[in-house]
Amino acid sequence: MNNRKKILIQWLQIVLGLLVFSFGVHLTIWANIGLAPWDCLGMGISYHTPLNYGLSMTTMAVIILCIDLLLKERIGFGTIIDALLTGNLVQMYNDLNPFPLNSRLWVGILAMMAGFVFMALGMWLYMRCEQCCGPRDALLVGLGKRMPKVPIGLVEILLWGIVLLAGWALGGPVGIGTVISTFGAGFVMQIVYNVIHFDPRDCRHRDIFEVSKELFHSF
Repeated sequence: MNNRKKILIQWLQIVLGLLVFSFGVHLTIWANIGLAPWDCLGMGISYHTPLNYGLSMTTMAVIILCIDLLLKERIGFGTIIDALLTGNLVQMYNDLNPFPLNSRLWVGILAMMAGFVFMALGMWLYMRCEQCCGPRDALLVGLGKRMPKVPIGLVEILLWGIVLLAGWALGGPVGIGTVISTFGAGFVMQIVYNVIHFDPRDCRHRDIFEVSKELFHSF
């Protein structure tokens, strides 16, 4: 298989991964027990603008992508595809789901946990292509580099805190699901990755320039 065909297949795999990941995010929204910080902000923005949740998340992702570029972080085709598709794919699932938002706490918790599993599997499919991480992850890395004395975990908590506060101020859904998302998503992800024997740290990502070079050399 030549490089061009391999890269095109990877792009299709990235889209497939985002379809799976977005379904997981949709489940956490349908659970109706509170949203993760970024989703809370996206939903809050949708309450005050003509944009729906999907377009709000896409607009945010593009803005964050521009910030990543200003921070001189590595950007891959995966980063761009993520920024343009994920929010809209979640919105697609929201629109297609015939069921009303959940109204039972225990069902909501189960739906949210199932959502975390789909999100982890989607990220696995996406990251295996090694074409860089999403805009929000790149932002976290960029901020972490500029605060070298602050542990990256604390940088993430501070970033999530600011995002969550903004989302809450805009009326975004905050509840027990917000707490579960903040502390539980990573735990479920680690379990899934242990089961499928995947470690994201083993990925060797290529940015736009590297992948473009591979593409052009295939012609």
